Amino acid sequence: MTVEFGTLEVGQEIGSATIEITRQDLVKYAGASGDFNPIHWNESFAVGVGLPGVIAHGMFTMGAAVQLVSDWVGDPGAVVDFQTRFTKPVVVEDTTAEPGAAGAVVEVRGVIGALDDAEKTARVDLTVMYGGQKVLVKAQAVVKL
Repeated sequence: MTVEFGTLEVGQEIGSATIEITRQDLVKYAGASGDFNPIHWNESFAVGVGLPGVIAHGMFTMGAAVQLVSDWVGDPGAVVDFQTRFTKPVVVEDTTAEPGAAGAVVEVRGVIGALDDAEKTARVDLTVMYGGQKVLVKAQAVVKL
């Protein structure tokens, strides 16, 4: 998909996505990122340190959310900035006994929040929800068009 700057308007939706996360996804991410903290794969450890259960890596959640923007613009290199604040953990239930079942479902929606004519950039504001609560706030990606 080719997005043209002149066709964009503040408030315009770019789309939405449903992200299904399994513990296997977390193990794969741990291998790719090198983040093997047991809160991301070991239930008893996570609960033992006061968490409600195994939680997704913050950077995994952040990366999964910005995928909506990359897909929309059609070029991951066009995303020149992405920032957010983490507010709530994404608890990923153990679904190994139910092949194909998601341990957590995250909903992402994107809206054009600002346009910069001089730079030909669009700021995409993301709403990232899990269990009816925002898990990322001020999630904003800047796209150079």
